[in-house]
Amino acid sequence: MSSEEVRPGPSRSAPLIQRVGIYAAVLLAGLLLGFVPMWVRASQCASSLAEAEHHLGLARMQGQLASAAIDARRGDYEPARQAASQFFTALRAEADKGEASALTQAQRGGVQPLFAERDEIITLLARSDPASADRLSDLYASYRKIVSG
Repeated sequence: MSSEEVRPGPSRSAPLIQRVGIYAAVLLAGLLLGFVPMWVRASQCASSLAEAEHHLGLARMQGQLASAAIDARRGDYEPARQAASQFFTALRAEADKGEASALTQAQRGGVQPLFAERDEIITLLARSDPASADRLSDLYASYRKIVSG
């Protein structure tokens, strides 16, 4: 036997494994290049959605208060009382969220005096008092000033 026959030849499986590893790395890099922009876009969309939901919540509260004022002006005191109660409940829940609230710190401070009027307005509506319409209109103007300012 010659010495060439005894020495093992270069392994053909090592370059194959290296090539498969390189292909896998290239494939993984390609997938990541496609994934990262989609992830960034999804993150932006989620942020936009959260902002839109915050604005929607504020608009709903404003709508409830406007509905209460209109109903009271028309003499429909029970629907006005219900809408006013829903407004105050939603506003309290939003104000109590703290930093997660759709209201800024200044707005949360601004709405606190509105809660002082809650019981009196609800009582006026329960008694079908026409003065409740003016109180609700004033409350609506105050709320709009606080939220939009």
